[in-house]
Amino acid sequence: MGHAARTVEIRLVEANGHCSAGHNVGDTFLIPGGTDRFTCDGLCIHALYSLFPKLIALRYGAAFPWVEAGDEIRHACPDAASPHTFTLRVLP
Repeated sequence: MGHAARTVEIRLVEANGHCSAGHNVGDTFLIPGGTDRFTCDGLCIHALYSLFPKLIALRYGAAFPWVEAGDEIRHACPDAASPHTFTLRVLP
């Protein structure tokens, strides 16, 4: 029997340069738990694709040794010309 997926919040916390997807600091996206299906309306597909491994790991209870329990994980957008940083955190 599998574990239920947890809800993960993705938030843009730093923005340098122009985001072609139109994201702004403070933009927040929720990946709902309790299901293996989800949508992430509005989040740039390139950012989503790059953070997907961390997202899936967090949804199913993974812990990263460099992150204290309960802390947010930082993730850089792959656009090196306009670096943007997102955080991922599991919601209670």
